[in-house]
Amino acid sequence: MKKLLSVNIHNKKRIYGLDILRAIAILFVVIEHGKHLLPSRLNILHEIFVFDGVTIFFVLSGFLIGGILIKLFETKKPSKKLLLSFWLRRWFRTLPNYFLILLTLLGFNWLYNDGIKISEVKRYFIFSQNLFYEHPNFFPEAWSLSIEEWFYLIIPIIIFFLINFLKVKTKQTFLITTIFFLVIVILFRLFKYTQIEINSIYEWDKLFRKQVITRLDSIMYGVLSAFINYYSKTFWVKHKNSFLLIGILIFIITKVLFVTKVISFNSLYNSIFSFSITSIATALLLPYLSNLKSGSGRIHSTITLISLISYSMYLLNFSVVQLNIINKISWMSLFENIYIIVFLKYFMYWGITIIGSIIIYKYYEVPTTKFRDSKRIKKYFYNLD
Repeated sequence: MKKLLSVNIHNKKRIYGLDILRAIAILFVVIEHGKHLLPSRLNILHEIFVFDGVTIFFVLSGFLIGGILIKLFETKKPSKKLLLSFWLRRWFRTLPNYFLILLTLLGFNWLYNDGIKISEVKRYFIFSQNLFYEHPNFFPEAWSLSIEEWFYLIIPIIIFFLINFLKVKTKQTFLITTIFFLVIVILFRLFKYTQIEINSIYEWDKLFRKQVITRLDSIMYGVLSAFINYYSKTFWVKHKNSFLLIGILIFIITKVLFVTKVISFNSLYNSIFSFSITSIATALLLPYLSNLKSGSGRIHSTITLISLISYSMYLLNFSVVQLNIINKISWMSLFENIYIIVFLKYFMYWGITIIGSIIIYKYYEVPTTKFRDSKRIKKYFYNLD
């Protein structure tokens, strides 16, 4: 069993500090989703100690992908083949796991005869389910993946157009593109806030937090961080400790304001600026963490493992494990003691999520990545290494 679940965590290219951030983000997400299995009186603990893991993922993704794009356009001649090569590598990384879980959920729907209409699901295949609309309840985690995929598609095209056709220099192109999206998305949220009435946190979640057009700026803060890291490396490294402290303080201050109800869910700040503040706080952690290259010991191994399986954990934990496995068991017919039921449900939630994610990573994600990097695939596309 140990050999079956063993994962190779040794890779010299990995940055330990970024693995820490990725691991923290996925743990926040899984803990937050897991609160639905616990007594409601414990929700206050989640409100105090759990932060927005998805926004952390957005900024980290923007930092990594932004860095890749900057390096590509600075070192290689912009071309359609270059764009296609970038998209191929991204889609090989994100789509196989996504479609695996999407098809699994369709299988559960058929098994349980839940009556989900194909018309409600088909938009998931092209990531348009929350482009302009409220995200449907089927596969609820997919809202963030849609935002990521549209970022992968839109931003490289804009950058390619500015560099190739308008002859704007690469540095200016990235700065212009980043600032444009940071400003335009905030203005759109402001406009939207003035046009609708938010009566519940559920409406706020659907209309502001989980739509593509309202959240692209979170990823762009990561791109801005990549821009500063690439073009102002000395500044980036020199102030890393100060930035780390400021970022942590921002997280703590905003958490205190929310927990004490100083900021309400439907306030101007929460609907328009809260996403930006969380993104900025995350970005301020990056100078320190991106320069923390390596670690050692059991803690390092655990963090690296969680980071490696984080994508599978994100896809599995709620829709598959909680909604379609744990919640489908008739617990009251098996046990009379409610405390035993709560313990078993929560234990199963974490156990199935982690073991299932390791299996998907080792036997599906890694082979897919190896296939992407094989000569059979690489020969048709631009070498990005």
